[in-house]
Amino acid sequence: MTEQIQLRGIVPPLITPLKDRDTLDVQGLEKLLEHVIAGGVHGLFILGTTGEGPSLGYRLRAEVIERVCRQVAGRIPVVVGVTDTAFVESVKLSQVAAEAGAAGVVLSTPYYFPAGQTELEGYVRNLVPELALPVMLYNMPSLTKVWFEIETLRRLADLEGIVGVKDSSGDMDYYSTLCKLQSERPDWSFLIGPEEKLIESIALGGHGGVNGGANIYPGLFVEAHEAAMAGDTARCEVLQQKIEAFGEIYTIGKYASRFIKATKCAASILSLCDDFMAEPFNRFYPKDREKVASMISRLS
Repeated sequence: MTEQIQLRGIVPPLITPLKDRDTLDVQGLEKLLEHVIAGGVHGLFILGTTGEGPSLGYRLRAEVIERVCRQVAGRIPVVVGVTDTAFVESVKLSQVAAEAGAAGVVLSTPYYFPAGQTELEGYVRNLVPELALPVMLYNMPSLTKVWFEIETLRRLADLEGIVGVKDSSGDMDYYSTLCKLQSERPDWSFLIGPEEKLIESIALGGHGGVNGGANIYPGLFVEAHEAAMAGDTARCEVLQQKIEAFGEIYTIGKYASRFIKATKCAASILSLCDDFMAEPFNRFYPKDREKVASMISRLS
């Protein structure tokens, strides 16, 4: 196992700029990376849900990892989503990440075939020692159909290769209980996914967020994290209103893909990168794009 990391603060789940189904928008990726780094973020999470990782081919995933790590050049930690339906593919991708210079990997529960908690615990125990980098577990039950239950995480706390948990369930009772695992693993990091809950999550003992909106307004989320950590209630109220106002872009569209579509659309409107979506999804049509543009203009 390589050197452990402690990933805390704002860690954007980077969108993956695409030109077509198997071609990166390289110029867009480079511009996006400099944009979020200039915003003061504390790390990057690539090939996650917002990055459309499961929809990208393995060759393209490797290219994303290599390009991102080369450009970031150690300025901030990069962690890589390696969740796959095949055990060996997660291992292979972790090796690519390690060779490229990533700091860690992120692992959710395997999707398609739902696993019981006993099976899930065994899977993690078998996989973590095989992965080439420290591991952050990722609770995303809305997409994987399986939770990392608290008792399962408590039992897994004896694995040194695990460095924390990202929770995107949106269940703050769960998150509050999750943060209590710090009594057993004070070195673990606990990060929240839903960005409108960032400030609340820190009050519950969390350490930061993996917030998609930080692709667009990284400084806003960094400031919110700092205000929450400092206990600046008045500033938190102002920033919470701004985060919720930005979050209105996610109300456009009907399906879960709207969160990624809206983020990519906003990035395109701000001339950061192309908004092509990995199939089977498509970018917002002109009418919805106009709605996003209107919302963004009100925030500028």
